Amino acid sequence: MPHFAPVRVRSGLLRSGRLVRHRRRAAALGLAVTAVALVAAGPRETDRPRGHPDGASGTRVASASAAPADGPPGARVTAPVRIADSATVRLLRPGDRVDVIAAGERGAGGAADGGSRVVARGARVTEVPEPPETPDAGGALVVLSVPRATAAELAGASTTARLAVTLW
Repeated sequence: MPHFAPVRVRSGLLRSGRLVRHRRRAAALGLAVTAVALVAAGPRETDRPRGHPDGASGTRVASASAAPADGPPGARVTAPVRIADSATVRLLRPGDRVDVIAAGERGAGGAADGGSRVVARGARVTEVPEPPETPDAGGALVVLSVPRATAAELAGASTTARLAVTLW
């Protein structure tokens, strides 16, 4: 390997006091670069409406079957569910796994068939909101993380049956 002369770094920047004199400019430049980086890395679709957009007009569609799903088929969504027994909901904590059961569903004629079915298996509890000041017979709300298809089933079952949960 050939012999090289040692590299000597001149400290003219520190000797001349340039760094001290231009400290404010350097700080302002650093803040500006940071702001630009944060804007560039920020969310891209902040003004996008929630829900399923209708093809050309950009308005929401009431029926989920009329528009394609926005995410992958196995994407999880949060679904608020009203459970009939509010005392059971008080036992739940975020992170718990539950099965949601629809009991006493009403058929097409409006008569209860007396049966029950499991609507959601292994749903994760994400939030248990505080109950309102005045207790009513309507049950209590719990927010679950479930696949998109299961959320649609939960919404449908809550209109025709009383929902209950079992802890895992």
